[in-house]
Amino acid sequence: MKRRLDRFGNNKFRIFIRKHKKYAPLIFFIGGFIFDSFTLGRIDRLYDLIILCLHMSALTITLYLYNVAYDGKWQNTILHRYEEYFPLAIQFFFGGLSSAYVIYFSRSVSLSSTMSFFVILVILLIANEFLKKRISNKYLQFSVYFFLNLTFFTFMIPVFIKEMNTNVFIFSSLVSLILTLVVIIIIYAASPNTRKEIHKGKIIGLILSIYALINSFYFLKLIPPVPLALHRGIAAHEVTLVNNDYLVSYERADSKMFWRDHKLKFIYNPGDKVFAFASIFAPTDIKKSIFHRWKWYNEETKEWEITDNIGYRITGGRDTGYRGYTFKTNVKPGEWKVQVITSEELVIGVIDFEIIIDPTLKPNKIIQEKL
Repeated sequence: MKRRLDRFGNNKFRIFIRKHKKYAPLIFFIGGFIFDSFTLGRIDRLYDLIILCLHMSALTITLYLYNVAYDGKWQNTILHRYEEYFPLAIQFFFGGLSSAYVIYFSRSVSLSSTMSFFVILVILLIANEFLKKRISNKYLQFSVYFFLNLTFFTFMIPVFIKEMNTNVFIFSSLVSLILTLVVIIIIYAASPNTRKEIHKGKIIGLILSIYALINSFYFLKLIPPVPLALHRGIAAHEVTLVNNDYLVSYERADSKMFWRDHKLKFIYNPGDKVFAFASIFAPTDIKKSIFHRWKWYNEETKEWEITDNIGYRITGGRDTGYRGYTFKTNVKPGEWKVQVITSEELVIGVIDFEIIIDPTLKPNKIIQEKL
């Protein structure tokens, strides 16, 4: 057995990892990110579902293997050969799952008030590079695991049952909480070393605190309504439907504004209409009521005032999003934003622009695009 282990220990991969031990976490981090970036596309695509489920399952198994390894459970077994890779594997799956969620969330044109949750994911993704040094901290392990687990189920359950609302979110988060606590209890029971390092009541309290925090984020409308995403949002001068295609006329942005394809300033003449066009990605067969909430900024009160709530219904499945639009006439000059929201008032995205009323000005660079 010793000879076989020595021969295995001299293989090229092990030598490479040990030689570049300092950079191995970064290599695994980049590997997980690149893998997901090039392979993931739609949350409801079979391939994506399989990859995410494999990531979550493999992470759970590796977490168990890693935590009981210190108790010598794998001594004189084939798993003993791979013990030094367990932390790197955990990091790879942490990075893979968090980068996948960043990819899905980043499909939205505007993250608006949901930026806080998105920032947590980005920080988690970046911090993953440094987790190798602290991966032995079991409180950190289980906290990150629960956060990713909860996000996983809030993505997956709506896709599978083809429905999303507050009850579905509550159910998804409860499923995640129960499964995470089961994993922790199993590891705690199987590993004397884990029982020495953590206090059961403290870790359960920490998990419940994260659970309460994420749920409060949801009810404070700080979490995007996953898996919906605003694929495109445009303030347009005209929107017409021709042969199931939308012809959208809007002002092309200045070349310096490379991140946008429409102008923030909207030249308006009395009698014109202002259109808010949105294409919303939704998984196949999910049906959802969507509203455009038109808001105008009152310079005197320094507050946003709601002028209209205009609703329509979407059905998922189209790669570039389900399309719809609303419009207004007799608008006031100043800053406007159209929040694209669900019936639970969760913000999918925001279309922001400024109305300028000046008879001497005319819109320029207007283009018409088939969407």
